[in-house]
Amino acid sequence: MAAEKETSELNNLNISAPTNDGAIPNPQKKGASCCSSLKTFLVALCFSYFAKAYSGSYVKSSITQIERRFDISSSTAGMVDGSFEFGNLLVIAFVSYFGAKFHRPRIIAAGCFLMALGSFLSAMPHFFMGPYKYEVARAQMTPLNNSTGRAYSISPCLANRTLTEDMKEGCVRETSSYMWVCVLVGNLLRGVGETPITPLGISYIDDFAGTENTPLYIACLHTISMFGPMAGFMLSSLFAKLYVDIGFVDLDTLTITPQDSRWVGAWWLGFIVAGVVNLMAGIPFCFLPKDMKTKETQPSPEGKKFKETEPSHIDQKATVEGFALSLKALAGNRLYVMLLLITLLQTNSFLGFITYKPKYMEQQYGQSISRANFITGVSTLPAAAVGMLLGGLLMKRYKLGILSTSKLVFTCFFVAFIMSMSVFMMGCDNGEVAGITVSYNGSKLDTLGDGRFFSPCNANCSCSTQQWDPVCGANNVTYMSACLAGCTSSTGSGKNTVYHNCSCIEALDLLPSVNSSVALGSCPRGDTCDRMFLIYVITQIFTTLVHATGGSPSYVILLWCVSPELKSLAVGVYMLLIRTLAGIPAPMYFGALIDRTCLKWGTKLCGGRGACRLYDTHSFRSTFLGLTAGIRAPSFLLFLVFISMVKKKFSARSESEQEHGKKKLKSPEDSRKGAQEAPEIEKQTFI
Repeated sequence: MAAEKETSELNNLNISAPTNDGAIPNPQKKGASCCSSLKTFLVALCFSYFAKAYSGSYVKSSITQIERRFDISSSTAGMVDGSFEFGNLLVIAFVSYFGAKFHRPRIIAAGCFLMALGSFLSAMPHFFMGPYKYEVARAQMTPLNNSTGRAYSISPCLANRTLTEDMKEGCVRETSSYMWVCVLVGNLLRGVGETPITPLGISYIDDFAGTENTPLYIACLHTISMFGPMAGFMLSSLFAKLYVDIGFVDLDTLTITPQDSRWVGAWWLGFIVAGVVNLMAGIPFCFLPKDMKTKETQPSPEGKKFKETEPSHIDQKATVEGFALSLKALAGNRLYVMLLLITLLQTNSFLGFITYKPKYMEQQYGQSISRANFITGVSTLPAAAVGMLLGGLLMKRYKLGILSTSKLVFTCFFVAFIMSMSVFMMGCDNGEVAGITVSYNGSKLDTLGDGRFFSPCNANCSCSTQQWDPVCGANNVTYMSACLAGCTSSTGSGKNTVYHNCSCIEALDLLPSVNSSVALGSCPRGDTCDRMFLIYVITQIFTTLVHATGGSPSYVILLWCVSPELKSLAVGVYMLLIRTLAGIPAPMYFGALIDRTCLKWGTKLCGGRGACRLYDTHSFRSTFLGLTAGIRAPSFLLFLVFISMVKKKFSARSESEQEHGKKKLKSPEDSRKGAQEAPEIEKQTFI
């Protein structure tokens, strides 16, 4: 009798007593098929999250490779990256609303298949563009004999720096090539295909998983999805070491290495893998049921409160009028709107940062793109996965309500922001490049990139100042070409070519023990920069861990800010605005500002500006990190306002419900039980 009375009291307070495992009890007997289907759906959704996360991270980790392969600027590459968001926003609002009324698993399956098609399309340009031709400023070496393949010596200083005939023929083939548009269209299709996964998948779980289990399930979902970016960055690192035309060219004839800013890896291989993975991800959803009809679920306590205040005339059928009324209800939800504003600022900052992070590591610390992607995959992404899981565990362990969850998210984001400020002091100086950052006598230039490429030491050479074909001297100064270094002879071939008798090095009156030779490639940054890079990586790991701890709870706040029948549409509109106002513009304006820090642009095969080869590291650091921090900072002020709004709304409602609960207590025994249960109810619902 006591147990029945306790259950009755909890029902009067609209609170369901949780079971030992934290799930909301089901008044009907759970069928085995329901449990099995839900678990299957959760596993399938995790794999689809992995697939879409892998595809998205691979695009971002390969954006520099794509930029170099198609000889486009960073802003244009940002437009290619942003095409995914454009495809997503085209249909996300309608899919989120109308898709929730139909067979959600099968709609997700169709999205996965469309993502596979887009990934395959993105890889297609490689098979139609012909071999990659990087800019070369020195004369080609002719084999001395076919048996050894050794080249005879030639004087770069005396070589004429004009386009050879075969380069002109190649120019004719490339002038009308806009194959990068295929990558853009493929990325757009991938964005359309990803549309239903998040809003329909999360709403499906929240409908049938039970209120207290939803935060943990979402945390697990996001944690497993973090393995997608890990796989994306790791495979990107591997493929970046492979030459773009591997299997079609003799690698011994190459004169560039993965450390060279002209190097392009086998970027297309990752898109083929992405297509296969997305295809596999869609298959399980074809066999899952539309819903779990054998299980009655309870909305979250926060959802109940919003349901009481939301307009009751919202049409639950999939009609245009119902869609308009639902949008109006969301627009009138002040908590939801404020959360959108906060997330827009946070996401603009994050997407701009993650898109150009590999480029930043390459230009700031002298790392290759391959190593930059590898470091990201094995350090910061695992930290993000641990943080996502930790956030979900904290919510389940302490049964946090919307107010406590908001405070947790704010604390995590703000602490991570303060930690990230230290990165401003972890930069390296510009590399010494003759004529760009230093003069030919070794002194620093007051104005960087002013084009002082000639000096008395190379005045008698017919050198091109357009092509970027760097060589490193024994004086640790990089020259744009062996010709501009004044070299008169060479030995070896391919990557082993060494130039000798370089007059610009001899002009510095170095000690006799230092030779006047130069080797292919830019000079390394030095041990000091390597140590600074190590500190940077460690800082990024802890910053990512703290920030990711607030990631999963922030999604739960979104679900709790709206009434249960609007969850799917709320997530869809949320993603729509994020795509429109953050996903599309952030890579573009970040790229445009980064382009302004370029010191030396590459030259296309037929002339004209290509991809940037060298950046001003100081200007790059201040622009890139300053923009990231400047966008994120105002979000914390808005977050404080959001917490105040949540506290005001739910604290008042908590007091009224406790008064209502006390009036229903009759006997002294009931009063004693109510006094014990009220604090617990308050803790679970309104902390």
